[in-house]
Amino acid sequence: MSEWLYEAGIGEARAALVEDGRIVQAAIELTDTLTVGTVAEGRLIELLPGRQGRVTLARGGDVLLAPVPKGMTQGSALTVIVTREAIPERGRSKLPKAQVAPEGTTPAPGPDLRARIAATGIPVRELLPHQPDDLEAAGWSELLNEAVTGEIGFGAGVLRMTPTPAMTLFDVDGSPPHEPLSIAAARAVAEAILRHGIGGSIGIDFPTLEGKGPRQAVAEALDATLPLPFERTAVNGFGFLQIVRPRPRASIPERLGIDPAGARARALLRQWEREPPGAAPIYRVSASVHDRLMANPDWREALSRRTGRPLQLERS
Repeated sequence: MSEWLYEAGIGEARAALVEDGRIVQAAIELTDTLTVGTVAEGRLIELLPGRQGRVTLARGGDVLLAPVPKGMTQGSALTVIVTREAIPERGRSKLPKAQVAPEGTTPAPGPDLRARIAATGIPVRELLPHQPDDLEAAGWSELLNEAVTGEIGFGAGVLRMTPTPAMTLFDVDGSPPHEPLSIAAARAVAEAILRHGIGGSIGIDFPTLEGKGPRQAVAEALDATLPLPFERTAVNGFGFLQIVRPRPRASIPERLGIDPAGARARALLRQWEREPPGAAPIYRVSASVHDRLMANPDWREALSRRTGRPLQLERS
């Protein structure tokens, strides 16, 4: 049986597609995300090279317009539709991408995580803090640990996953013989891509394989496990294969890696809201997590409202 597990958490929503008791797809959506499909009014404030432009939205925030319609000048008012969410990167963040919306389109929010998983047609079960933690039972902590450490075991070996601004890289590590190791790794990479919502350019560094037959077998194992749409190269003589998939939003490793303090703070809020009723404890947290929680009073207020007790913090 397949079902989506969904949590409307504090600061983020979480979803996991669970099959036979394990997570096969997952997603984290931060509160107030400008989601794909959002239609908003704005003004073109800057023309950029490559027929691109920066648009400031009436609701607040900027998007990258691509392409800028011919003849549109700086200062023009327009309505846009978001085609890619913001992608976090170290030192900067890629703006959400947008296109000019069809004439007559009414401003409206795009579908959020809850709406997107409902649209799959697979049953959705919403989890509440007082219920058994079925998300954790399916492997939520293990999923987050994979995203943070980049280490993914697959029986015959280990994948080392590294998000970079250019692509997400997977390095295959294991003992010979290399052909069965690489075939197992191809399946494990495909499963990890789905599990962590990885899109864009993806590189896989397999052990060097001699001959076209073994390299083709590895590629076929990937094709059989990773659903379309995607494009890929063949495995070259050095064992490298590249995949390109749609990238409408950040992957879980990107989201956790770019803001570890925020991710840790939201994970602790999830843990604290599941604790049984009682006297308000004093939680000792790291300086970075303390600062993030203090900078988000709405998170603290939400926890107090859900638990019925004030949040008391100390810096460790």
